[in-house]
Amino acid sequence: MIYLQLFLAFLRIGAFSFGGGYAAMPLIQEEVVNHYHWISMADFTDLVTISQMTPGPIAINAATFIGLQMAGPLGAVAATLGDVLPSCVVVTIIAIIYTKYRKLSLLQGVLKTLRPAVVALIFTAGLLILLPAIGLPSTLDVRMCAWFLIALVMLRKLHWDPILVMVLTGVMELSAQLLM
Repeated sequence: MIYLQLFLAFLRIGAFSFGGGYAAMPLIQEEVVNHYHWISMADFTDLVTISQMTPGPIAINAATFIGLQMAGPLGAVAATLGDVLPSCVVVTIIAIIYTKYRKLSLLQGVLKTLRPAVVALIFTAGLLILLPAIGLPSTLDVRMCAWFLIALVMLRKLHWDPILVMVLTGVMELSAQLLM
């Protein structure tokens, strides 16, 4: 039964994850944290962090991780197949339709309409990661807010390499913990 639940949960995620991995995060949270209660919100935040540390799309990494945790290797396969199957079918159909009708104004209108919804999903995903990382909604962690702002400046204003920013903020937090 768990294999079918994993497959169907990630089939729903894969079928409605327009906009890529970040847009899928609210859907993943809804299924695995809120609906099935397979993992806690804290574990979900850790999952997102772990998924970003490994190569590959976040939804596939999440499906594999949760499937493995819930039902071992077969669970990982069931969840991952559930996540990938809709994309394979939909992308194949869209490629055929888009190639044939790409200049049609109706199709361009549909794509234009989907863009704001995709941006909203990505923004929601960003908030899902940001708020627990800085201690909200429970208690605001000033140091985590500082690391966030420092990393933001390094990335956006100074254009530093993201890996360097991750290493530096990790070293700064480790130093802060050792000094306390």
